[in-house]
Amino acid sequence: QLQLVESGGGLVQSGGSLRLSCVASGSIFSINVMGWYRQAPGKQRELVATITSGGSSSYPDSVKGRFTISRDNAKNTVYLQMNSLKPEDTAVYYCNARKTLGSIIVTSYWGQGTQVTVSS
Repeated sequence: QLQLVESGGGLVQSGGSLRLSCVASGSIFSINVMGWYRQAPGKQRELVATITSGGSSSYPDSVKGRFTISRDNAKNTVYLQMNSLKPEDTAVYYCNARKTLGSIIVTSYWGQGTQVTVSS
């Protein structure tokens, strides 16, 4: 089993910044992709950023250039630096860790989520 605990959410004004953290504990040896997702009220959960065990990251166009995902393997922690925040970034942000074989997700774990609210 793997446990994920997020922190760092809060209320920020438009144009501001926040950094989210996700600490993983438990059976992390098999995890090869970690990421952040978000879900706004009435909307589906969407991908925000992913990072592989090799350090390759990817982002959707909606956050590219504003958000940066990184990982500290020594601390079993993944970060999401969010800059130039917009009101539409308001959502609950979830940390995800998964083991994949090619394009197949073998195992997936979720954190409890942390609220990010951006005021205009």
